[in-house]
Amino acid sequence: MADDAAAPVTDDGLREEVRAFLDNQWTGPLQDEAERKAWFAKVVEARWAVPRWPTIWMGRGLSDAQARIVEREFATAGAPGTGQDRTNLWANTLLAGGTQALKERLLPPLLRGEVGMCLLYSEPSAGSDLAGIRTRADRQSDHFIVNGQKVWTSYAATADYGMLIARTDWDVPKHRGISFFFLPMKQPGVEVRPLRQITNESQFNEVFLTDAICPEENLLGELGQGWGVLQTALAYERSVMGEGARGPRSGAAESKNEEPLIALAREAGALSDPLIRQEISKVIGLKKLNALNTARAKAEMKQGTSSALMSLGKLAMSRILHEEARVRTMILGAGSLLEGPDFPRAEDANFLTLNAYFTSIGGGTDQIQRNIIGERVLGLPKEPEVDRDIPFRDVRSG
Repeated sequence: MADDAAAPVTDDGLREEVRAFLDNQWTGPLQDEAERKAWFAKVVEARWAVPRWPTIWMGRGLSDAQARIVEREFATAGAPGTGQDRTNLWANTLLAGGTQALKERLLPPLLRGEVGMCLLYSEPSAGSDLAGIRTRADRQSDHFIVNGQKVWTSYAATADYGMLIARTDWDVPKHRGISFFFLPMKQPGVEVRPLRQITNESQFNEVFLTDAICPEENLLGELGQGWGVLQTALAYERSVMGEGARGPRSGAAESKNEEPLIALAREAGALSDPLIRQEISKVIGLKKLNALNTARAKAEMKQGTSSALMSLGKLAMSRILHEEARVRTMILGAGSLLEGPDFPRAEDANFLTLNAYFTSIGGGTDQIQRNIIGERVLGLPKEPEVDRDIPFRDVRSG
């Protein structure tokens, strides 16, 4: 691919170009998956999907400020597809660390939404301490043989690839012997078993890897340097989790023009209660503060890097979700004890209460985020790690 650098454009000129594209191409809303894929293909082809990326990789090389102009125009039109240079965890990680061949093969379909992905990080004995993983990847000719077990893997049953961390060197300290791969999921060596969640869903799975094959070109970063690639991937994951989270699942309409908690309190006849109003205002304040912090973190983070400030946003979103669920329950009172399709508001309150723990755990637990914030943002001393500097094969395990 040749680097056909885009000519500088003024803000007004950029705005006019985006509007012209949307006026000519966007007919929305999208009715089904086929329409969604067709629309995303148009956005990628027009280089609006990742406007901050270099032109050699389907971007426009725009500054963050100009990319925000693009995103605002898409949002005004109600059109999806842009801003993936901030939100597409898979594509951003691949751009930062993938081989030329892997990027050429997978970046376009990832941006078009044609490739299913999952995360193969946590293990039964290595959750919060990811550097303690024992899944191994052994080189054999031009590929790696992978053996081990992963857990808490969302969408593993339908994924085409999994972003895998595996140990490739047992004779160095734990952080230095890990490599990062795009593992093909649809092969005989990958067994997926669903896990039942507290919300009565089965999005999570445990994955058993038995002599699974991963091509050498699917290695991201240098061999044994996967910990750095992982930090970039986690930063993007925390960024997405810090900006928003899953909403109610009952199907009952939520107000689009009003803060949902205010609308719920109005519907329940509780909006005049000063205590309810105070609790709602606290949640709104947390949301506003988190939005400002997330913008600050994104301004500091450049492509292919990580930012400890993302941990602030992720931790804040976790607290917001728990607080919002608590206030929903408070507004509904005894009615929150009801459940089922006949009581959608109570159903939503209970689901959101339980689902809030997903954000408290996924992407690194709340406790891990506090450690990161303490050490890398506040400059506090690190917690002691007695096994940090010894060869991993000598590390004791239970």
